[in-house]
Amino acid sequence: MDISDGAATGPLASYDKRYGSLELLLRYARGRVRMFWGRQLYMALAFLVLGLIVPFQYALLAYAVTCAGDAADCLLLHRAGYLASRGMSERALRLLTALTALLHALALSAAASLPFWVEFQSLQPQVHAEPLFTVGLLLGSAINAGLVLPYHPQAVVAKLVTYAAMPLAFLAFEILQSPELAASYQLHLAGLLVFYTSYLWFLGFVRRNFSRTRSNMLAQAQQQQELEAAYAELSDQQMEAKRLALVAENANDSVMLMDRQGRITWVNDSFTRLTGYSFGEALGQLPGDLLNSGRTDAATIRLLQNSVREARPVRVEICNRRKDGRHIWIETSQVPMLNSAGELETLIAVERDISAAKEHARQLEQARIAAEEGARAKADFLATMSHEIRTPMNGVIGMAQLLRDSGLNEEQELYAGAILSSADTLLALINDVLDVSKMDAEGVSLSCTDFDPRACFEDTMRLLKAQAEAKGLDLLLDIKERVPAQLHGDDRRIRQILLNLAGNAIKFTEHGQVQVTLDAEPAGQGTGLVFSVTDTGIGIPREMLSKVFERFSQADAAISRRFGGTGLGLAISRRLAEAMGGSISVTSDLGLGSCFTVRLHLDPPRAEPAVAPAATPQAGSSAALEGLRVLVAEDNAVNRVLMEKFLLPTPAEVAFAQNGREAVAQFEAFAPDIILMDMSMPEMDGLDATRAIRALARPQPAIVALTANAFDSDREACLAAGMDEFMSKPVNRGKLLDLLAHLAPQAQSRRAG
Repeated sequence: MDISDGAATGPLASYDKRYGSLELLLRYARGRVRMFWGRQLYMALAFLVLGLIVPFQYALLAYAVTCAGDAADCLLLHRAGYLASRGMSERALRLLTALTALLHALALSAAASLPFWVEFQSLQPQVHAEPLFTVGLLLGSAINAGLVLPYHPQAVVAKLVTYAAMPLAFLAFEILQSPELAASYQLHLAGLLVFYTSYLWFLGFVRRNFSRTRSNMLAQAQQQQELEAAYAELSDQQMEAKRLALVAENANDSVMLMDRQGRITWVNDSFTRLTGYSFGEALGQLPGDLLNSGRTDAATIRLLQNSVREARPVRVEICNRRKDGRHIWIETSQVPMLNSAGELETLIAVERDISAAKEHARQLEQARIAAEEGARAKADFLATMSHEIRTPMNGVIGMAQLLRDSGLNEEQELYAGAILSSADTLLALINDVLDVSKMDAEGVSLSCTDFDPRACFEDTMRLLKAQAEAKGLDLLLDIKERVPAQLHGDDRRIRQILLNLAGNAIKFTEHGQVQVTLDAEPAGQGTGLVFSVTDTGIGIPREMLSKVFERFSQADAAISRRFGGTGLGLAISRRLAEAMGGSISVTSDLGLGSCFTVRLHLDPPRAEPAVAPAATPQAGSSAALEGLRVLVAEDNAVNRVLMEKFLLPTPAEVAFAQNGREAVAQFEAFAPDIILMDMSMPEMDGLDATRAIRALARPQPAIVALTANAFDSDREACLAAGMDEFMSKPVNRGKLLDLLAHLAPQAQSRRAG
């Protein structure tokens, strides 16, 4: 039976409260307790009459027994409501009260059987006592119990079985005492059978009558509930209709009602304000004839017409024409109202002026396009600046390296070292500024792969060892045993963070040590890589700890003048850590040193650890470059001279091209093993030249992008064009020779095969 929430206090709730199973039990208990004294008065009169026949003390004892049994039963029934409220289950309560009812029935049966057991020798010495008093008293109690059978069947059945057993027990006792009189008791047995059958019919009548009464009450409750629900629904509909009428009349949006043919039957005042047409001018008109501007596309017009014909809701944007000829953009929502047969009765159209929103959207689109063009312009500017700055820096650093290695005296070596140091500082500044700008323009891009975190940290610390030894510092690396052998992540970005933090620690530490600790911890489905960089340097004031990760921020302006730097390294490190799902924090005491802690979330390795590659030739090995043909495609004259000076001492054969077109021609004429290809060159850039070379059906060389464009997007573009490696300017001679030695065997075997 589905009962709504409102039925909690309705007729059905009242019915359930009155005829529920537990409520019937409690009604039985209340009735028994309420009639207790009436029953006692009746029993007192019955046993008083009995006391006139039998010894009075026997009658008084019998009355006391039945009174005690009834009192025990009523005492529990009086507590039934309390026990139910305290959590006793209905089943347990029914069983317990059935037991007390059985106790009461046994007590009453024992008391009622008093005449049967008392001999009347003085009155009738030769006659057995008849059980009429017992049967009459038990019959009255049985009738009284049968009337409440539907309320507590278990208790009533317990009483009736006890009452029914008593006469049978009398007869059985008499037959056992006087077997010769057994035939005379057959009539008694037949009478009991008739009585029991009649009583069962009586019980059935009571149950059927109670069931009919309860069914009638349920039907009445349901009907009343339905009537109340229908009345409430009707009241709600009337109230809703009034509200809708008030809303429609006073709404800021235009509201229009149309008939089955789509003709206007009613409009509100907002329709007049929106379109300029009065109620009388709009009445009976088709909205399309009245308002169509001719600027709405045909598909939208057909959609509106179909919504009327098919009686289905629709929501579209259309361009209407006002009465004064001005065009306005309208958002219209048309909803059909159907009659009981499912046919269209009325079509409701709610329209809103969205001309301002359309104009705003147009302006936003223009702003988006302008922002995208600005972002592209910024990216192009950064790429240009990277190229234009790194190109001369390549010449400065390269020539300074050649100058330093040209056999200078001590003073000249000092000058050359100063040039290289200043150039390295300037290059670091350029890299930081371009990194921050690139992150703002493109976001942080990650290139994840399986890597060995132990080797990653050991290699990075090896790069910093010379810098630490130059200052007399101990550079320590502590790798915990639980660090896994393989993880999946961007090891290049992790190296960048470590270089920034450890480089800063070395720079700001005058004496003592810099210690890097690498550890791992569980982190959901992956691994948390945790590493800290601790130094014994100058420390950071507590009030500046929250600012050290901001751009161009340092603990003191004097620090920048004393130690140099832009304050961008920590800002870049934080962006990189957050991009890898981690964080970076710092603790420090002024004058005692600092500790930077990085937590990164990395995935488990995606593939089995790769077999270690075969050992490559040592850097600068002459045997590795023997007979190697190298083509350098470079448009900058200084850089061509620099590359010539770098490669001249090696046994490699070198050729040059000043642009991409010459590089393609030299490839066909010179047949190089390796091409060092600049990206930005006149006539044909390095990417187009690479594609042209890869398209030729000839043995292919290894092509290395040797460019001042150092963005990740530039690296991806080079690899996509068919290049094998990427090296950004300024070029370090040792790294260049290492790369050539690494590529030489593969390039030469490719040309030979």
